[in-house]
Order: sequence, then C-alpha cells, then structure tokens
Amino acid sequence: MPRVLLTAGPTREYLDAVRYLSNRSSGRMGVALARAFAAQGATVTLVAGPCEVALPRGGEAGIAEVVEVVSAAEMYDAVASRFAACDIFVAAAAVADYKPAERLEGKRKKEAAGGNHWTLELVPTADILLEMGKRKGPRQTVVGFALEAHDALANANAKRERKRCDLIVLNSPANFGDAADTLTLLDDTGKVRRQINEPSKESAAAALVEEILSHRHAT
Repeated sequence: MPRVLLTAGPTREYLDAVRYLSNRSSGRMGVALARAFAAQGATVTLVAGPCEVALPRGGEAGIAEVVEVVSAAEMYDAVASRFAACDIFVAAAAVADYKPAERLEGKRKKEAAGGNHWTLELVPTADILLEMGKRKGPRQTVVGFALEAHDALANANAKRERKRCDLIVLNSPANFGDAADTLTLLDDTGKVRRQINEPSKESAAAALVEEILSHRHAT
C-alpha cells in the first residue's frame, strides 16, 4: 500500500508575539483523510497546523508520523524534507497565502504611532503545492484542494494545471464550520470525476480516499 504525505489545518503568520493572520480551517477534513487512508492500509505522515480537532498519534494503525507546525514556512520545510519518500501527497491544509514582511518583537501597543492606523506590509508565503508539483516524480500522485467562491470549476482547473496536480478537490467556503461536506473531484483532464455529498467530513474523506486510490491504480 502507498505511503501518504498529507497536510491539514490552517497556518498562523504572526504579526507580533500575540497577533497573527490565519483562516477558518479547522483541520477536520485533513485529519479525517489521514485516518481514512490509514483504514485502507496506507502508511500516513500527517503535517498539521494548529487544528481545532484532536490529531491522531504517531504509532496508531497506519499513522507513521504526526508533525505539528505553526507557520507556512514550517509546513513547507516539513513537507519538502519528506516529499521524496511519499507515493501520494495530499495538500489539504489551508495555508496562509501571505505573511507580515516583519514580525514585531513583543506586543504592539495600541498607542504606537498615536493609536491611529496600523498599516501592514504582506509578502507571499512559500507555495507548498506548487513546489511539490514541480518535484513530482513519475510514480507520485499529487492531490490539491481549491477553495473557490466564484467561477469555481474554471479556477479549480486553472490551479490544477498551474500546480501540476493529478487530482484537485473543489471546496466551497460554505463548508467551513458545517458538519456535512459537498466536494467536487476533478481529474487530470479537468473533468468532474465525482461529486461528493456526504453528511460528515469523515464520510466525505472516505469517499475521496476511495477515488484517489482508484485513480492511482488506474494510472
């Protein structure tokens, strides 16, 4: 069975010692995917940001390693150092696209600069999926996630092509905080492989894993 490298949860990009930029991802889907792959006999390495759900433990059935990270840079380093050894890479994490150009020491006081506006300069974070897509070998499968609110299919397919994904999972902001999950899986030709409508993240993850393994066996 395959060796799976999987990311989950959000990242946090700190402005100072107490404030950070992040997003609404709970990490539940990524954790559910890790357990679903393990249930199918895969050996799973999970790289997780600050999730709102309990993480599996390394040593659980099928879970080889759990690496906890905070920032996009830490997630990039953890993934990059393990990517060559995996058969399947699933980028389920909601990685912050930008980080502050400068992280301040301590806590910025409201009275700083007269208590007026705080203007932030943001710079891009490392693009984990793009880089792993470039590194992908002929026997590796790369699966991305695309969270799209407008022109969803077109934007998801553009991301799939740009980042050299074999499959991409189209997600919606409406799924944040919802127990149920509605996902669209697009194949390497840009066609809809499967529409997934499930009452829970766990059942949606099981359906996704089934499709990912089926696609891998067919190629």
